[in-house]
Amino acid sequence: MMSRAVACRFVLLLLAALWGLVSSAQAQAQGDAVVQQQKLNRVYQLLERLYVDDVEMAPLVESAITAMLEELDPHSAYLGAEEMKGVQASFDGEFSGIGVEFSLLRDTIVVANTIAGGPAEQVGVLPNDRIVRIDTLDAVGMRMGDVPRYLRGERGTKVGIDVMRHGVAGQLHFVITRDRIPLNTVDAAYMPAEGIGYIKINRFGRTTMTEFLEAFHGFDRCEGLIVDLRGNGGGLLEQAILLAEFLLPRGSTIVSTEGRAVTPTSFEARGGEKFRGNLVVLIDESSASASEIVSGAVQDWDRGVIVGRPSFGKGLVQRQIPLGDGSTVRITIARYHTPSGRVIQRPYENGKRREYYLDHLRRYDDRVRDSLDAGAPLYETLRSHRTVRCGGGITPDVIVAEDTTGVTNYYAELVRRGVVNEFVLSSLDARRAELERLYPDFETFAAQFEPDEAMLDELVTLGCGRGVPYDDAQYIESKSFIRLHLKALLGQRLYGVGAFYRVMNEGRPGSYSRALEILSDWETQGRLLLDIRN
Repeated sequence: MMSRAVACRFVLLLLAALWGLVSSAQAQAQGDAVVQQQKLNRVYQLLERLYVDDVEMAPLVESAITAMLEELDPHSAYLGAEEMKGVQASFDGEFSGIGVEFSLLRDTIVVANTIAGGPAEQVGVLPNDRIVRIDTLDAVGMRMGDVPRYLRGERGTKVGIDVMRHGVAGQLHFVITRDRIPLNTVDAAYMPAEGIGYIKINRFGRTTMTEFLEAFHGFDRCEGLIVDLRGNGGGLLEQAILLAEFLLPRGSTIVSTEGRAVTPTSFEARGGEKFRGNLVVLIDESSASASEIVSGAVQDWDRGVIVGRPSFGKGLVQRQIPLGDGSTVRITIARYHTPSGRVIQRPYENGKRREYYLDHLRRYDDRVRDSLDAGAPLYETLRSHRTVRCGGGITPDVIVAEDTTGVTNYYAELVRRGVVNEFVLSSLDARRAELERLYPDFETFAAQFEPDEAMLDELVTLGCGRGVPYDDAQYIESKSFIRLHLKALLGQRLYGVGAFYRVMNEGRPGSYSRALEILSDWETQGRLLLDIRN
């Protein structure tokens, strides 16, 4: 028999041999990486030195980076310097500008609203003013995407604009000093019923929890809360963590991450202010990333009822790395897991981005979703041990089909062609003073205003003039929805974006009305859905 000393020596030799093989493989992999990097550098140098014509290398480099990332997962991405400015402003929750909301009416920039207390309002710019010149540039015919580039700028700098105003002869000239302009992430906050609050979050930016708590503290005796994350594509993880901390008990795991080259991390709810009332979270197919972290944690801890449609399924963590010239690369470094261990990210194949997004659309065919759910791993919630699926994304506790009543091809074409937007702007141009006199606040507007037949006839006539032929059957089918949508859009222009959601929420059955039902009868419905026993 082999002695213990000989056996130990044999094991050590075997381990050394294995370690040598691993080290050799690692060295070979590192060597291959160096070779590939040198190859890229070599091609760049050859093009710069030898190509038959002068070559602008920057676009080629950007195209090469984009092409490399497109061969990976669907969320690694390259953002150019200009694109990055807009993204950063969205995350920061502010930018420097003049403080106007604008639309393009045919070929003219129309001021839809001025931000209260903002630079433009302070110098006398009014809604419906038409901007015809920005500094020395003719603004008539300017593209929508180019307008912010000229109106925004560093805080304290000045910009001159010339406007045409209805009823005033000639042009008015304003010199406006740019200042910080907030980009709100909370679109609406109100109490739809006694003791029930509603807060709509459009994305997670740096100011989200500040805005959320300000809205929440404005409620009188809030015992039930609807957090609307429909259409919220995500944003900053830290703000999603803060919202989850406000909703979950101290010590509750919120989300964890794991990846090949990063240390596994778990985030837990800390102490501080908490909401302990009844809770419903609304999600849909556009709720992604940070929205799925919040809704997944709420669901896994049986803290509230998730209502709506299955979420997008974006559970990959990107690290944003600046490249020195204002551009940025986002590289996927990890995956998110809900507290029960579910993977949020839905399946994908590297390099097949188009198929990935087409598959997202297919998932909302009930038959396709049923077949996907049939093979999805099953998990249990952490308090009630209810069964939840891990098919990518968050499947609501209560699924509510999208309400498409009245949404016909005819009305959709009016929207796509810009006819509805043009009609709203033209209506306000002609009727704003009368509407503000008749409806001095949103409550009066909501209770008393309805678009009349004359307004609908104007919309139809404008549509015909803009190349959308009238369809009598589809118009009749859409008529109620058209009235509601026009009222919401006019309300938004008159009283702010929150008015749009109040009108649409209260005028359409669906996830919102189901959430109100659950909170209004929590003992019978909410507790039953969460399977919470006394």
